[in-house]
Amino acid sequence: MAATGGSFRNLSLLLALSLSLCCALASSVDSNASRRFWIEKDAFWKDGEQFQIVGGDVHYFRIVPEYWKDRLLRAKALGLNTIQTYVPWNLHEPEPRSWEFRGFADIQSYLRLAHELDMLVMLRVGPYICGEWDLGGFPPWLLTIEPALKLRSSDSSYLSLVERWWSILLPKVAPLLYSNGGPIIMVQIENEFGSFGNDKRYLHYLVLLARRYLGNDVILYTTDGGTIGTLKNGSIPQDDVFAAVDFSTGDNPWPIFKLQKQYNFPGKSAPLTAEFYTGWLTHWGESIATTDARSTAKALKDILCRNGSAVLYMAHGGTNFGFYNGANTGQNESEYKADLTSYDYDAPIKEHGDVQNPKYKALRRVIHECTSTPLRPLPAKIERGNYGLVKLQKVASLFDILDKICDPPKVAVSEQPLSMELSGQMFGFLLYFSEYHGRGPYNILSIPKVHDRAQVFVSCSHDGIRNRRYAGIIERWSNKPLQIPSKNCSSNTSLYILVENMGRVNYGPYIFDQKGILSSVEIDGITLRHWKMYPLSFDALGNLSKFQPIQQITNARNSEVPIHAYSQNKLRASSFYRNGISEGPEFYEGHIHIDSKSAAKDTFISFRGWNKGVAFVNNFNIGRFWPAMGPQCALYVPAPILRAGDNVIVIFELHSPNPSHTINLVEDPDFTCGPSR
Repeated sequence: MAATGGSFRNLSLLLALSLSLCCALASSVDSNASRRFWIEKDAFWKDGEQFQIVGGDVHYFRIVPEYWKDRLLRAKALGLNTIQTYVPWNLHEPEPRSWEFRGFADIQSYLRLAHELDMLVMLRVGPYICGEWDLGGFPPWLLTIEPALKLRSSDSSYLSLVERWWSILLPKVAPLLYSNGGPIIMVQIENEFGSFGNDKRYLHYLVLLARRYLGNDVILYTTDGGTIGTLKNGSIPQDDVFAAVDFSTGDNPWPIFKLQKQYNFPGKSAPLTAEFYTGWLTHWGESIATTDARSTAKALKDILCRNGSAVLYMAHGGTNFGFYNGANTGQNESEYKADLTSYDYDAPIKEHGDVQNPKYKALRRVIHECTSTPLRPLPAKIERGNYGLVKLQKVASLFDILDKICDPPKVAVSEQPLSMELSGQMFGFLLYFSEYHGRGPYNILSIPKVHDRAQVFVSCSHDGIRNRRYAGIIERWSNKPLQIPSKNCSSNTSLYILVENMGRVNYGPYIFDQKGILSSVEIDGITLRHWKMYPLSFDALGNLSKFQPIQQITNARNSEVPIHAYSQNKLRASSFYRNGISEGPEFYEGHIHIDSKSAAKDTFISFRGWNKGVAFVNNFNIGRFWPAMGPQCALYVPAPILRAGDNVIVIFELHSPNPSHTINLVEDPDFTCGPSR
């Protein structure tokens, strides 16, 4: 009887647990079934109630993951209910079939975090994103495929690679759709395609592909400029895709929203600007772009207080860490302008998270006034550290440690110069080497097409790289033949050309932006052959001091020699010589000690007095500096990059260091560098 009674009790317990589980599952299903986001009566609706999108772009890939929550909370305190973000393909598939979803690329964690903070998400999955991001988010290895792909088109070879990418990405985000209990209310197809082309087959294919993985419940949308031409080219209402618009801040929005209705089905045109510009981008050599807080707030009020929806571009800009900054061109591809490392964008939430500024306060007031959103307490100010001057030691010349930062099996050999992409060097720098027989007092070097900036060195071949002489630079934006003084070599002359990829074009007709030497190279009209290409890797810079150090040069440079002009000859960079021998490119190393992890604070490294290069903190690439050109003088160093104990700072200076060999770690950003400042 005891055994029978025990079995009965166990059975009863099992039935109770099963019933409880079934009720929980039913409750979960009912809960998700009641979750719905749609467009009706020219308005957004959420779970049966009319909804106004008050959103902002906050890009996960421009923020250290440790600060994701902080930046989202600052966006929420601004009054935003929705976050919009791009998904850059090149971050997630850096090499073919090599997928990356960790660290900066952990998009699922970012989306879950937004959900935990009760914020909705508008996801811009590309495959093209623009966004002042290298190659508009496309992986640069796409540029190596033959025959050449037709990006952003119905080219079948291109579409097969998009399908492979989305077959990985979209199943990861599908569980996070709003109808599935997640935060994603809308998914954008392509980006501003109407400004590029009118290939409707391409857009239609993207819709079919998105529906395959995401289903029919989520709103798909396009974003295009608010003109007849761009909306006609970029919208696809016949595929049940919502057409959103963008336009210059200060333009009258309501005639544009009226035009928007013509490219959506009746009743399906909720007035939405998917990019309400809070600021603008800045290129090297320009003054920092700023917009007035009062006029920006007034323009937003004109939308929100009349029940329109808007997404701030940007709510928080962040930083183009590493080599991921984009670039733009003018009337031709030689009119090249690279974006800054900082993507502050003059947004209300500054690059370093500051919200104590007029624009944040003005927009916050307008959002509260127009939407009755409660004013949330502002997050605590992030502490910043002033670590002061740091003395750097010259550790090595690039040429002295070439064998340490270039893997010999990766050296490419070719009759003609290869592009960076074909050499396997997708970002950063590539060193080209060839030889020629010098005649006369000088020789004329011509490289008709170089992307983007080439530093030229020569030496007598029997000397190897010893006694090399810096000959000058050839730049994409002011390409001129270079006169090279003869070294009177008894043997051939060795020619070294260090080419920097300064960021691929991300917008416009010249987006197929290969890097490196893209033409023949001529000396006195004779084409040079037999090239070697050395890809430079900066992965081992944390061990730089273990390489053979070079005695630090302490005396100041003796002369300053101007080089070719940038940006219509308005600004000039400068290179420095000593007895005719270049002292760059060189590596410098410095150290700061932090007592504990809790003592690590955000800071900025000021590069005043330096020329041009790249900086690394604890082997993390914090970006490019170019104070000789400006306007950005200092690079942002988030506290999570720092650590307790010794922190190693490595500077790769292309031309000449600050004469005192110091950098300054300061509390505030500085955008006042450049020859005219």
